[in-house]
Parts: sequence; C-alpha cells; structure tokens
Amino acid sequence: MNMIAEYEKTDMGTIQIAPEVIEVIAGLATIEVEGIAGMSGGLAGGIAELLGKKNVAKGVKVEVGQKEAAVDVSVIVQYGFKIPEVANHVQENIKRSIEIMTGLTVVEVNVHVHDVHLKTEEKVDSDDQTQRVK
Repeated sequence: MNMIAEYEKTDMGTIQIAPEVIEVIAGLATIEVEGIAGMSGGLAGGIAELLGKKNVAKGVKVEVGQKEAAVDVSVIVQYGFKIPEVANHVQENIKRSIEIMTGLTVVEVNVHVHDVHLKTEEKVDSDDQTQRVK
C-alpha cells in the first residue's frame, strides 16, 4: 500500500509526503547503524547491495497512512555483531528519523536479516609473492 498520504492541510494548501521519501529516510537511518553491512533486496531481489551504493531505499518497504507509517527493512549484518542488538538499533533509528523529519507516527518497524557479511581477506601484494616466471 504505497499510496501518497495526505499529511497535513494548511491555510495555503496540502502537504504530501511520497512513500519514496519515507523509504529513503528509513534506508539512510538503517545504514547509519554500526554493524549493518548493507541493504538486501530480499529473497525476490536475490542480489545484496553493500554500503557505498547509491540506492539507499533498496530493501525498504513502507506503508503510509494519513498519520502513521509502517516500515519493513531487509539488511545484511556484519559478522561479529549481535544481530538482536543491531536490529534493535535499526528499529530505534528508523522510528526516530521518520518521526522527526515527517511528523508521522511510526507504528511498526520490521527488520529482516537476510545475510551475514564476512570480511574478505586482503589480497597479498604481488611483491610479496615469489614469481614463477622471470
């Protein structure tokens, strides 16, 4: 239910916030949390998007009503972090960010952990390796 909500009527007209705006806010709030390696498009998307990519709303779904919003976010957690703690921080940060920036009440934030990101070993410089052919 990604409809544009009628947010507030003023003397000058109506203020509307598109669901895509809420998705971006939630995405940015998610990647700010320590322990998040990236966003996931979910099982249907199949391809994970690690930090540094431009589409911060990837892996975020919202339902927006007149006064309330509900958020689902799919994430990849860095190996070594406690998943329940990271997920709790994501919930708190999303709720706070959306409520401060939009005035909407966030009634629900569901965090779906789709993967754990392992740190890859750094490649050894070619100078350190013995060459087979001279």
